[in-house]
Amino acid sequence: MVDDDELLGRVFLTRVIEPGDETGGRWVRERGVADVVRRLREGGRALPGVSGKRWAGLCARAVSADPHRDLAVARAAGVRFVTPGTPQWPGQLDDLGDARPLGLWVRGGPSLRMWALRSVAVVGARACTEYGAHMAATLAAGLAERGWVVVSGGAYGIDGAAHRGALGAGGATAAVLACGVDRPYPPGHARLITRIAEQGLVVGELPPGDHPTPSRFLLRNRVIAALTRGTVVVEAAYRSGSLVTARAAQRLGRHTMGVPGPATSALSAGVHELLRGDAVLVSDAAEVVELVGDMGELAPDRCGPVLPADLLEFRTRQVLAGLPARGAATAAEVARRAQTTQDDAIARLYELRALGYVERHGDGWKLTRQTMISVRDGRRPG
Repeated sequence: MVDDDELLGRVFLTRVIEPGDETGGRWVRERGVADVVRRLREGGRALPGVSGKRWAGLCARAVSADPHRDLAVARAAGVRFVTPGTPQWPGQLDDLGDARPLGLWVRGGPSLRMWALRSVAVVGARACTEYGAHMAATLAAGLAERGWVVVSGGAYGIDGAAHRGALGAGGATAAVLACGVDRPYPPGHARLITRIAEQGLVVGELPPGDHPTPSRFLLRNRVIAALTRGTVVVEAAYRSGSLVTARAAQRLGRHTMGVPGPATSALSAGVHELLRGDAVLVSDAAEVVELVGDMGELAPDRCGPVLPADLLEFRTRQVLAGLPARGAATAAEVARRAQTTQDDAIARLYELRALGYVERHGDGWKLTRQTMISVRDGRRPG
């Protein structure tokens, strides 16, 4: 368990050390939270691994850091601080090594650790197409209906569509932000993020009131990748930040999946590049769950529609296929084409007549009008 000094120290460090800073993470691992906090507050000789200029910047941040104030602001906003070693800490985040978060600010009622055990990330382009938004929402709804938590970044485009899909299905969703969880970003998603906090979880590494930056968005993605069982990329250009999430997932040994798009779409080019590598193509929630779920959670076999002729015995289908698309044929001609005896062909032709596939004209046999329509439509029986 974490004592009060450890808790306050980690809150202090979230205000001083940037998310994903492996040097800071190494200090905490090797020296402990209390010693790192003391050294930063004293502002003396730099800890190993940083320049004098960077150390001075960290110490300047330390002067204004006030963990008691941050915790008070967080409590007023309904936010709690979860740290390694506590029951709510998701153990899979430890796979990040020294880049592991110092702690996570969490808004919302459910247990972060329990939700993370059965979660999938759905990420993609901000400027997505209608197809991308539809696929993200449909995937998220399908995952939510199967009891999976949908994790994304709360951004415009694919992220927002994924969150809305899960919420619309009455399911669970979590948004991992690159800013303080009490300050929803982007502002246009303030209502959506508030709804997520009411029905799910809003998570972030940065203390209350802190703002996002481009680097923080990219570093946030490693948390999404580590927190979940797998990452699905719906739409992404070659330089999309969602590819950072997918590659982090691959490095961590998580499942990486991609939803294909048109070969001509620049917004799907990054996804297609992933699929040329180690990512797995998925088209619906069942295929995602087949990868990330428990043994036996298999997607249904994919096949075309079952036609009435598919239910015929094989040799009967062979006789049916021996009839010409136009005109009639004798039983002997049908037998030759079906590679069977004439007696067998006659017996099966009478069976087919009873089922409405063929009709007899004198000494010949021909397909019925309905069967001929099927042939014309490219659905020739057999």
